[in-house]
Amino acid sequence: MTGQAPVPLCTPATITGPGRIVLDALPLPVMVVGRDMAIHYVNASAEPFLGMSRTHLVQMRLTDIIPADHPVFLLIEQVRDHGQTVVEHEVTLEGPRLHREGVTVHGAPMMEEAGSVVLTFHDSSAARVLDRQLTFRSAARSVAGMAAILAHEVKNPLSGIRGAAQLLESSVGEADRELAVLIQDEVNRIRDLVDRMDMFSDKPIERRPVNIHRVLEHVRRLAQQGFAADIRFEEVYDPSLPPVWGNRDQLVQVLLNLVKNAAEALHGPDATPDAQITLSTSYRPGIWVSTVGGKRRVQLPLLVSVRDNGPGIPENIRPHLFEPFLTTKASGSGLGLALAGKIVGDHGGVIEVESRPGQTDVLLHLPVVAEDRDMP
Repeated sequence: MTGQAPVPLCTPATITGPGRIVLDALPLPVMVVGRDMAIHYVNASAEPFLGMSRTHLVQMRLTDIIPADHPVFLLIEQVRDHGQTVVEHEVTLEGPRLHREGVTVHGAPMMEEAGSVVLTFHDSSAARVLDRQLTFRSAARSVAGMAAILAHEVKNPLSGIRGAAQLLESSVGEADRELAVLIQDEVNRIRDLVDRMDMFSDKPIERRPVNIHRVLEHVRRLAQQGFAADIRFEEVYDPSLPPVWGNRDQLVQVLLNLVKNAAEALHGPDATPDAQITLSTSYRPGIWVSTVGGKRRVQLPLLVSVRDNGPGIPENIRPHLFEPFLTTKASGSGLGLALAGKIVGDHGGVIEVESRPGQTDVLLHLPVVAEDRDMP
């Protein structure tokens, strides 16, 4: 009994010449699949989308990437049967090395090669991330406005109440002194909450070149000396990355909060015995955002990932993760992730969360120091 013959590297459907140059310039992943599901061609954009080089991809079959019962195969059969373009929306591509959600797949017949189909993948996740980011910033502005009102209408009277309670503590009997202390404690608690909300204000931040790997190493040491002492950490860093244009203290605050959230998920009732948090960095060009006023566009090529192998985030909560006051913790205030979204937004960056059972990734897309950046 012989095994399946390897897919040849070069086939009649391989695209060369000017056509290849044009397809490689497209920002959309393009793939040509033969009659036997062999991958005959992929363009340059397909490599980061599928997470493999074209040298490997053109030696594989589509069934090596996604399961044989995937809806994409039905789409291919419809293209072959009807000889016209077929579109499938909101497709999830998931395999050993691939996980993409909300992908639109276009299939069209390749007239030059009978039975071959051209597949084009439209990944709208970046657009959804930017839409959510706008929502996060709007929510943060709402909290900032509320904080300003509270600071004026609540914080100032609190000072008077606290001073009066202190005077009462020194002049009343032992039985009433406990009540005076209780008043002071509650005033302090309300003041601390107002102070936390004041962090959402639109004050400009001081930025300078920051080595993100030193920030991550500092966060890891803090976590391992405290709340994550029993959790294994893995660090996967790209040492060639340029510095982040940001505020070191605020980046430490964001990443420490994200690592703490991951640790709490791993300590939950559904935690696995091999609890692990993975901190990673990589260079991912592709996301551009417009600055305030739309005068110029900024690229966010530096990707920082905080991953845990916990139970995942419930699906009904995922769309609302960065909304203020949303929390699943008994003692939580619901301001941690909202503040993280606000700080990343202040840096001109984007934050997103990808979660499924057994894995949660929080991704930060951050700007790097540009050559024409005005240094302090």
